[in-house]
Amino acid sequence: MKFDVQLAAKAGLLLCATLVLGACATNQKVATTQLNDASLTCEQIATQDKGLDDILEKAQHNKGVSGANVAAVLFFPLAAVGNYMDADKAEALVVKRKAVLVDLHKAKGCK
Repeated sequence: MKFDVQLAAKAGLLLCATLVLGACATNQKVATTQLNDASLTCEQIATQDKGLDDILEKAQHNKGVSGANVAAVLFFPLAAVGNYMDADKAEALVVKRKAVLVDLHKAKGCK
């Protein structure tokens, strides 16, 4: 069997691309205000707040040491910086949304 250099090079490039793209963590972004905010019930406000805690936890995990971040640093350092900045932006949006929910909670007299 003859070794095909071009095929091996293509396979190597595909593997590298897969590793680099896999190293990019995506963070859920939330809108700080939403069209239906005024109609939210106290229960819905509490549910959204709990959901934001999960999003915040995932964003914080993506900023820390993880398999994706280690791979990003090793294979594509700019991806690691991008992961950190993306997670930071997601965190900031969650904090702003939580503040909006606190205001709604107070305005509606929720307990």
